[in-house]
Amino acid sequence: MTVDAAARRGAQVLIFDADDTLWENNVVFERVIDDFLGWLDHPTLDRTEIRAILDDIERANAVAHGYGSKVFLRSLADCLERLRERPATDVERQEIDRLALALVEHRVELMPGVAEALDELAGRHELLLLTKGEREEQQRKLDACGLLHHFRAAHIVAEKKVDTYRWLIGEHGFDPAGAWMIGNSPKSDILPARAAGLNAVFIPNENTWVLEHDELDPTDAGILRLAEFRDLLRHF
Repeated sequence: MTVDAAARRGAQVLIFDADDTLWENNVVFERVIDDFLGWLDHPTLDRTEIRAILDDIERANAVAHGYGSKVFLRSLADCLERLRERPATDVERQEIDRLALALVEHRVELMPGVAEALDELAGRHELLLLTKGEREEQQRKLDACGLLHHFRAAHIVAEKKVDTYRWLIGEHGFDPAGAWMIGNSPKSDILPARAAGLNAVFIPNENTWVLEHDELDPTDAGILRLAEFRDLLRHF
């Protein structure tokens, strides 16, 4: 079924984020960070202070190098070097790699209700998937999730900005006023989608990466706030 056919039937275009919306992602990174902070055992700085330094480093590296496990490992090494005021040794880099082994071995764990909800939603709406990150890493997760058959198309992009959503609208030729971006990130999923004229569904995840946080306008009628993924079935 094409987007035009979906529109003729009164269906809507639903665009889904992937990480931390369809499946858990950042919680695995948080576990690695927790182990990293414990391993550092800094003599003067506590975990909160070190985490603030790491957040600043991650923010800079995301701008310069993008997202994904490789950039994350780079940030851990950069944090260690800043705190110890010297380059990381081979032994220290090997320990960072060991701590982050869970990122490589992590299996895709769907959020509760995702598979069942998508089964129903795909029968009455046009579904697209839009995820950002390192292409090979994201593709591995897409291939492993078992959900791709629900989506007309799945796009992996370097960043989700207003122009990204405008491109998506042009690529698939749908009316943004009748479409919804669904995700957990105010910064990447909700605010730029709204700026591009889309409606948005915000499904918070307590493990959302701190760099994806942002303030949402509580008076914006174009944002639907839901507690969990399966609640989509009550609205779509």
